[in-house]
Amino acid sequence: MEKKIPKLAVFDFDSTLMDGETLGFLAKELSLEEKMRSITKKAMEGEMDFFESLIERVMLLKGLDYQLAKKICQNLPLIKGAEEIISVLKNKGYYCVCFSGGFDIATEVLKEKIHIHATFANTLHHKNGILTGFVGGSMMFNDSKGILLKKLQEIFNITEENTLVAGDGANDISMFQYAKTRIAFCAKPILKEYANIIIDQKDLSLIKNYI
Repeated sequence: MEKKIPKLAVFDFDSTLMDGETLGFLAKELSLEEKMRSITKKAMEGEMDFFESLIERVMLLKGLDYQLAKKICQNLPLIKGAEEIISVLKNKGYYCVCFSGGFDIATEVLKEKIHIHATFANTLHHKNGILTGFVGGSMMFNDSKGILLKKLQEIFNITEENTLVAGDGANDISMFQYAKTRIAFCAKPILKEYANIIIDQKDLSLIKNYI
């Protein structure tokens, strides 16, 4: 019997699997959407350290009702083709995971919707039902995604040759160096420099043309 070769597909969440930015949807409730968008833009274009931007953006959410935040995250819009491409990749033997500099209250909902294998994200701290403005987790730094990708490859004995990654912003650069298939999806110019596949149409199912 032929031995199955393990393969790994890693997707960013915000503006890759999900159509928009989680922090933007949350900030809208506090009428801080424009300020949030400005900081996010700087981080995604590599003009601001991701950790510093995350801390600053989450602090803007201080005082937001946690249950409201969860409700918002349960209804975030998927990018066109998200469910289809996950199904295609799984049929080709890929483990499909999501790495997000965002939050588990959003990515865990996505996991159930499109049936990916696992998600890795940060956690919004809350106390007495209110967001405190603090955040913790394993996806908080510029190099977090690359570090975790390398660990998964080692654990499951997956080569760079059999690794596919897709993202849109500067904090995805670190994982691009460990994958043969590097997809910049509707991405900022800085990430396109590290990609070997560029998709500028907002349809993830187009990835199937390259695998």
